[in-house]
Amino acid sequence: MEWQKEYSGKLVPAREAVQAVKSGDRVVCAMGNEPLSLMSALEKRKGELSDVRVSVLPGQDMDWYHDEGEGPFSLEVVYIVPLVQDMVDRRQADCLIPFPFYQYPWDMGEADVLLIVVYPPDDHGYCSFGGSLWNKKAQVQGAGTVLAEVNPNLIRTYGDNFIHASELDWFVERVPTGRPPGGTDLRGREMEGLGEIDKAIAENVGALIRDGDTLQIGVGSASEAVAKAGIFDARHDLGWHSENTPRGIIRLVREGVINGRRKGLHTGKMVATAIVGDTREEMAFVDRNPLFELYAADHVLDARVIAAHDNMVAINGAIAVDLTGQIAAESIGARLVSAVGGQLTFVIGAHLSPGGRAITVLPSTARGASVSRLVPRLESGAIVSIPRSLADVVVTEHGVAQLRGKSQRQRALELVSIAHPDFRSQLKKDAERLFWP
Repeated sequence: MEWQKEYSGKLVPAREAVQAVKSGDRVVCAMGNEPLSLMSALEKRKGELSDVRVSVLPGQDMDWYHDEGEGPFSLEVVYIVPLVQDMVDRRQADCLIPFPFYQYPWDMGEADVLLIVVYPPDDHGYCSFGGSLWNKKAQVQGAGTVLAEVNPNLIRTYGDNFIHASELDWFVERVPTGRPPGGTDLRGREMEGLGEIDKAIAENVGALIRDGDTLQIGVGSASEAVAKAGIFDARHDLGWHSENTPRGIIRLVREGVINGRRKGLHTGKMVATAIVGDTREEMAFVDRNPLFELYAADHVLDARVIAAHDNMVAINGAIAVDLTGQIAAESIGARLVSAVGGQLTFVIGAHLSPGGRAITVLPSTARGASVSRLVPRLESGAIVSIPRSLADVVVTEHGVAQLRGKSQRQRALELVSIAHPDFRSQLKKDAERLFWP
């Protein structure tokens, strides 16, 4: 039990722990379960520091997300969420671009100081990362100094979701926020009830799902709605291998709809690198439950691991799709509003999986139905998240477009058929102009 004495000696107030940060440092706030006590203490050192680069995936509001002037902290975000959209628009926050196959950029050991959240050590001195693992082990091993915020409200899971207390430099006790679980989607937006468009998209997706499929669902209002719409309830022996685990999935595990019995890899296990629930009861169901295993992003997002599952179905959202099949999921024109995350690697893995399918979901219109999301050409400056050569199935509330194996003209007609009726005539004319003599 030597670790207990060592742990007690490392337990300090947050204001003392953040003294490890020096001017010119790169500070990384590990993804998920933000270390709010440490971040707040660091903010209070604003007048003492300069040129500190802070990497973060924002989940809860902080003062530095609203600083319009030159301050000591320069922010870089791995995923654009509403909290920092204004900063990104003003170009006051930089955006990290993840390598899409095996590693996130924060795996590279570049952190001078790493801020993480952990569950208190168990009897053997091991701390859990809770419901959000990502690449934290690699970050700990590559960082100069590691500050760990101890949160007894986290869960423990099986898999590779732990670190020994001896590998962490300082511990601070978390100040409770009183914020209950649930209520927001994976981008931090307040969740509303499913609208008619969400339900129609989900029903169209449901027709594509077969018993025994292994599922992945990505970030986005339309894709996350699929998990909550009840379309999987009549299916049997579904599997789960996903980067995130959106709300609605734990219920399906509890009811036996998702059981992983037919998975070729991690059979009988629900595998992800992050998981959230709708209620405390759902998270209590996950806690110490051997059905759930969390692994690092470099395993979960490895296209070879994804492809090892027969009938792998990747379900991801998009902002726009052009008539060639190019999928934009990160920007509206040149304006960055999201990130590709693991979408590309899951699309690749699904294509390589025997019986696999890559499904892209999006409403047919935007801005109060005044513009079509199915477009002749992507807007100038738009980022192509999924190239046309990897576009497979596109779903809107008006139907399903099957693109795999189709010619350019056939693809265009498929996509026109699932556009909003108000825009089909013009899109058909655009397609004829672009692809016919």
